[in-house]
Amino acid sequence: MAASEKILRTCVHCGFCTATCPTYLLLGDELDSPRGRIYLMKDMLESGKPASPEVVKHIDRCLSCLSCMTTCPSGVHYMHLVDHARAYIEATYTRPWHDRLLRWILATVLPYPNRFRFALGAAMLAKPLKGFIGALPLLGNRLQAMIELAPVRVPPRTPFDQPGTYQAHGERRGRVAILSGCAQPVLKPGFNEAAIRLLNRHGVDVVQPKGEGCCGALVHHIGRDEQSHAFAKRNIDAWIAEMDGEGLDAIIITASGCGTTIKDYGFMFREDPNYAEKAARVSTIAKDITEYVTSLTLMEPVRETDLVVAYHSACSMQHGQAIRTEPKTLLKKAGFTVKDVPEGHICCGSAGTYNLLQPEIAAQLRARKVANIERIKPDLIATGNIGCMTQIGKGTGIPIVHTVELLDWATGGPMPETLEEAGLGKPSGQPLTMAAE
Repeated sequence: MAASEKILRTCVHCGFCTATCPTYLLLGDELDSPRGRIYLMKDMLESGKPASPEVVKHIDRCLSCLSCMTTCPSGVHYMHLVDHARAYIEATYTRPWHDRLLRWILATVLPYPNRFRFALGAAMLAKPLKGFIGALPLLGNRLQAMIELAPVRVPPRTPFDQPGTYQAHGERRGRVAILSGCAQPVLKPGFNEAAIRLLNRHGVDVVQPKGEGCCGALVHHIGRDEQSHAFAKRNIDAWIAEMDGEGLDAIIITASGCGTTIKDYGFMFREDPNYAEKAARVSTIAKDITEYVTSLTLMEPVRETDLVVAYHSACSMQHGQAIRTEPKTLLKKAGFTVKDVPEGHICCGSAGTYNLLQPEIAAQLRARKVANIERIKPDLIATGNIGCMTQIGKGTGIPIVHTVELLDWATGGPMPETLEEAGLGKPSGQPLTMAAE
């Protein structure tokens, strides 16, 4: 509570945050702005009383996009405050049965790749019935959102589904671990493969340690601290073993939503005598893939391109990690023409599980984001977060790829499958080589 009290005292209630809060822009309710939510959280936390339905409604509507943190002139750490409030709500408020059921399903399925793969298969079979399912009372709209966001096909498993070390090409310049995660390797296993190729090409060994997995972000942001901390501890143990073994220069993350959480492990475990020091060590070397590649100096592109890229900066990238120019600079160096998206600071509506729990608001934000992207008429969209790609991709026919896929392609890797399917170039590439463990 001490950390939250300090944050509450920092807020001067100036209201600057309201101008960049997506839910306030859409709903116009002061209680759906950061300032309004801070009033609600202050009253709830300082009084020690259980969360009320009104507080839960407005906190649940918060995307945790953290645009308010970028805007705030007083340095209010809203993320830590709202995370505390979500955990407090989870501990003191009994949700309606249908809400509890849905959150249990999300927490029991999404962080586990095998369960998630099975669930996607079920969602694909249910697509013809989505209208009927959407009309069901209480849960229908959210179940329909799940079905609509599911892909039409799930990529097959890849050799990268297991621990291993991918060796640098030529002289070794570094050694890093890469987060495999939970949802991304099921939906888009090619992202990490592109990152590995890119890093190997730049002289970096890449290891996927045994025992790591979901970073805990998905459940952390719905208030399930015990579960999120268990996931985080597993990752910390796996990475510390590598750091104390052959050593690591960085822990690479290709999903910015995960990156924001892993960089916060030090805060999350600050009072844990067994993990505080280890968590801080992990957070210190956690890097987004574009952040790390910037430190290596990207090699010159091996192919020319005239493609125009709309760069969508995920909220977790620009607000959560303050990484704003690096991805665009790398794309320009790789030969792409990069355009900023109007209202780029406004969330697309993905926000972890938000588009499943608050589908109506998320749909409005997606429509707004897509309209702004299409206004600049790009050939493709690039971003660094799987959630944003899934959300935006359901609203536009413009191909959307991960930034690292373009960097890999420009420096000698294969054309991203999405661009190949869109007819935007010719494929070429090189295989991965994994060392024996």
